[in-house]
Amino acid sequence: MQIMASSRNKSIYMLIRILFFVAIVLTATQTGQAQNELPFDTSELQTLRSYEDTLGLLSFLVVNDSLPENRFVACRHLIKTLVKALKTENSFHYPFERMRTVSIQYPADSTFRIFTWQLYVDANEYRYYGAIQLNSPELKLIPLVDRSFTIQSEEQAILPPENWYGALYYNIYDFDTPEGRKYLLFGYNAYSFFNHKKLIDVLTLKDGKATFGAPVFVYHFPENDSTEVKNRVVFTYSAEAAFKMNYDETLGMIVYDHLTPMGGNYGQGMSMVPDGTYEALKLESGRWVWVPYLENQILDEAPRPEPVLDNRKNKDLLGKEKKGNGDGSRE
Repeated sequence: MQIMASSRNKSIYMLIRILFFVAIVLTATQTGQAQNELPFDTSELQTLRSYEDTLGLLSFLVVNDSLPENRFVACRHLIKTLVKALKTENSFHYPFERMRTVSIQYPADSTFRIFTWQLYVDANEYRYYGAIQLNSPELKLIPLVDRSFTIQSEEQAILPPENWYGALYYNIYDFDTPEGRKYLLFGYNAYSFFNHKKLIDVLTLKDGKATFGAPVFVYHFPENDSTEVKNRVVFTYSAEAAFKMNYDETLGMIVYDHLTPMGGNYGQGMSMVPDGTYEALKLESGRWVWVPYLENQILDEAPRPEPVLDNRKNKDLLGKEKKGNGDGSRE
């Protein structure tokens, strides 16, 4: 009986290996077929694949190399190589799937795509990098320069690309206003060891130029009958907490955790954490109007997409193991 059981186990093991191999072959075949269906000639495809190989390695090093100087060098080379790749004809249609630690987001109308990534400097400093590639014959590229650490009045400033509020974007939602179409950019900023930030910025594209921030967020406070209009919304919350914020297709609203102050660890001071209730922003005539309490709505958590960079469990936003280590990666 033991011999029969052993034989059966070996057969099952071999079957699993065969199925695994077939799955890999099918995936590779589908990927190759998908790329061949894209509007590239042989030369363009070879060039873009070569760039993608390099970009995949560099983007991995930017996040995972343990030495700061190596991360910085990799980031500089990543910028230069990405610029060259995106200037290749038809590059807008190439997915660059091997850049696992770079977020690439598209709006529903596919008029552009935006690349963003994070560079860990030390436990209290992160830098963000990005570029907007327009879906146009001239392949216009708009570089984004992070100045989030110097911006005053972060919820009111109207910013050009060279003074960008840096973030790792995880979703885009387009909407129409009396002034034309605009795009909500949902982003994450690691900020510091004790606190992280999430924000909703507003992108306006006009005549090939980008502007960040627009007066579309309306907060009315009935207790004193006052109204505040914001150009972007920024939430600061404890690095120990999980703050969820995203557009909910079913409700037709932006839904996010309500934050409440709580005593933090020694040296941290007060921190903001979710209390189990939810707020919302509802689109009305091209403006997002604040709903202070989302009534009659049962949610386990505020809506969120699959992780931008890695959908494996027990991983943070950048694909690292979740742990309270020195780099502040507890997201």
